[in-house]
Amino acid sequence: MIPQSLPWYVARSAGLISWALLTASVLWGLALSSKALGKRPRPNWLLDLHRFLGGLATIFVAVHVGAILLDTFVHFDLTEIFVPFTATWKPTAVAWGIVGMYLLVAIEVTSLLKKRLPKKAWRAVHFASFPLFGFATIHALTAGTDTGAWLFEAVAATSTLAIVGLTILRIRQSQQPKPTRIPTGARAQAAGEGRTRVPAAVRAPAYAGPDVPPASPPYRPDRAQPDRELTAPRRGL
Repeated sequence: MIPQSLPWYVARSAGLISWALLTASVLWGLALSSKALGKRPRPNWLLDLHRFLGGLATIFVAVHVGAILLDTFVHFDLTEIFVPFTATWKPTAVAWGIVGMYLLVAIEVTSLLKKRLPKKAWRAVHFASFPLFGFATIHALTAGTDTGAWLFEAVAATSTLAIVGLTILRIRQSQQPKPTRIPTGARAQAAGEGRTRVPAAVRAPAYAGPDVPPASPPYRPDRAQPDRELTAPRRGL
């Protein structure tokens, strides 16, 4: 026989675990997109870890909702679980969690169908991770029975500041001009134009054929040179 308080404990613990996994997924995704971990190429398992955390958070949200339905201490029916502001117990606090649950499901479904969706559509839905974190945090602070402790409030405040800081860094990086990529052909052409070209007048003359007169023989001091004045014919007076 299942103890009467067991579903309530399962719902409370699953809610806290799902919030922690969701926070870790958002922080990890921002750390990767903002290149806070460095600009070097990273292995694929780092991106897979971001997806794994989001998927695991979805599973624990399902456990959280299922345990609430089984709980008899605070009775919830399907309408109160899936329709905001219909719960008799803290309707506003529960509504934050319901809206966050729908956002989480939309993000996870589009992530699974990322290859089949346009990039702009996937990115627009993925931006819902920011309001999702906000809704989940407000739901945990207002509806949870264990979240009033100072430890959870400190962790929530630290996580919020980290997410805000990484988001500002990501926005600043997106506003910076991207370096222009030069095609391979244009890059080779630019490299060829940058070479120093020797003018034609400085280049060594090519052989022009037998019509070019031979150069005068070089001066050799070991041989006597004929005196042109003595050998030249004299003209009479």
